[in-house]
Amino acid sequence: MNQPPVVEWTEADEARSARWRSENGAPPPRRIVIADDRTRADEAYKLACEGTALLWRGDFHNARQLLTAMARRVDRRPRKTPPADPTQAFHLHRAAQNQRARILGMLLVPLDADLAVPLHRAPDVREACARAYGPPEPAGASAPAGTASLVSLRELLGLIGANEWRRKGVEIPALGGDRIHPHYGVFSPARGEYVDLVAEAPLPSRELAFDIGTGTGVLAAVLARRGVRRIVATDQDPRALACARENTERLGVADRVEVVEADLFPAGRAPLVVCNPPWVPAKPTSPVERAVYDPGNRMLHGFLSGLAEHLEPGGEGWLILSDLAEHLGLRPHAELLDAFAASGLTVLGRLDITPRHPRARDTSDPLHVARAAEVTSLWRLGAAD
Repeated sequence: MNQPPVVEWTEADEARSARWRSENGAPPPRRIVIADDRTRADEAYKLACEGTALLWRGDFHNARQLLTAMARRVDRRPRKTPPADPTQAFHLHRAAQNQRARILGMLLVPLDADLAVPLHRAPDVREACARAYGPPEPAGASAPAGTASLVSLRELLGLIGANEWRRKGVEIPALGGDRIHPHYGVFSPARGEYVDLVAEAPLPSRELAFDIGTGTGVLAAVLARRGVRRIVATDQDPRALACARENTERLGVADRVEVVEADLFPAGRAPLVVCNPPWVPAKPTSPVERAVYDPGNRMLHGFLSGLAEHLEPGGEGWLILSDLAEHLGLRPHAELLDAFAASGLTVLGRLDITPRHPRARDTSDPLHVARAAEVTSLWRLGAAD
């Protein structure tokens, strides 16, 4: 495994170095200054906007308050009226989100060799960090400044929140209220409309199903609970593979769900092949965004182009897809239908559901018009004669 890069700074007239950790791939800061409980929010915000990182040496709770104050300053900057063109609005919104993340990511906290935060009133984050970064290195491992590291406070708070989701789980009505426990970096099924579609669609067979890009394993579990005797669930992300195996074991369906590493399809054919690809053709900026953004519709087109050859005669492929990209002008509806035809597929039927999440009703969202019009569909596809 590649070691994290090293970041260097001067503190108390002494050269220091540590590893740099960033799950979203942010580069190490070029300049670091020391900040503590005396640092004012206006000063911190100005430095962060200029590209200077602040390494916190004060009280942890005060660091959180400073981050909140910096966020208020980012959010109260004058906003331009969103353009009428939905595609431009989307790209401007993404650019603003990325800029906000860059500025707030400039407030850093240290991690000791055991992944603890050596600050007053800091919570125990060792479990959350180990689950995201891997366990601490054993004593004696060679590394600059031991295995001490720096991480943005914003990312660390995200790790803590994700670990709480993993502990508590997400209740899934389609599983009778049982819970799915998402691992860090694996998309959570908190927005469950698409799960309900898979729970309601008429099954073409109960013998075998493929779940392509299984993630947490939620759809494989739903199929197993619906009586499908064997499910092969695929993914190529190690975190997703571990997550799906843990969830199917926890839910008591591991004897029917085989989780395998594969880029899209496993070997063979099945009477039912299910896929919930990322819905928006754009570049992800963090690991968890890979479940939302699919550059060039790679997974979507990969699934469609290989579906016919992995269906048994009379079998069905279930494509679960939102039309949000269509409302944003990122994927014309005709492009999807053309992809069906080019892949030798025919539409057998379609089930639709409207979103229930709060953002669909948030009129202050720059993308509100598109979100309010969104429909998620389960396309029942078969091989064309």
